[in-house]
Amino acid sequence: MNASAAKAVADPPTSGGPPRQRILAVARELFYRRGIHAVGVDAIAEAAGTNKMTLYRHFGSKDLLVAECLRELTREMDAVWDECAVAHPSDPKGQLLAWLRYISHFKVNDERGCGLANAAIELPDKDHPARRVIREYKSASRERLVRLCRDAELVDPERLADEAFLLCEGARVTAQSVGAQGLCERLTGMLEALVAQHVQGGLPATPGVSAPADDAV
Repeated sequence: MNASAAKAVADPPTSGGPPRQRILAVARELFYRRGIHAVGVDAIAEAAGTNKMTLYRHFGSKDLLVAECLRELTREMDAVWDECAVAHPSDPKGQLLAWLRYISHFKVNDERGCGLANAAIELPDKDHPARRVIREYKSASRERLVRLCRDAELVDPERLADEAFLLCEGARVTAQSVGAQGLCERLTGMLEALVAQHVQGGLPATPGVSAPADDAV
């Protein structure tokens, strides 16, 4: 393994597991730590203890490998939604607050921010298979958030979903640019206060507020 690949993979999963699993684990780490364009399939195959032929047999191309890495991340995020639902059965507001608390930690504490947002910035081609994964997940997550806000009978659920999104994205940029000390707690408090403002009788609905751009994450 070359020095750059070894350094980028803090805990290389080459000790076990099938080749496809090892390739995915290594690719996710390398793409996240170094960037998609900075990592070639040679480095991925070497770090995963396999070869390019095996990589292409499982994924077809680097673009499809990137898409599968992001798809795996979205599955992990979907599992968090499910955990929130289990923890707060028949309580949409409780599920909403649990999700927002989780996303506060996720956005602020990850060293390089959100892998989906990073990929969207790196991949300008809207027809790239990874961009489709990002778009579909972002749209589905927003609809899920709006549905929870609606089920919780909060005022203007679409506006609330967009406001929460913008706060989280701003916090992610702040954490990466000036540091994250104390930011998670402040963001959690701001999100909880935002939800409280949208309780019936609180903030009036504002017509005409549109959703964020498709490629934002």
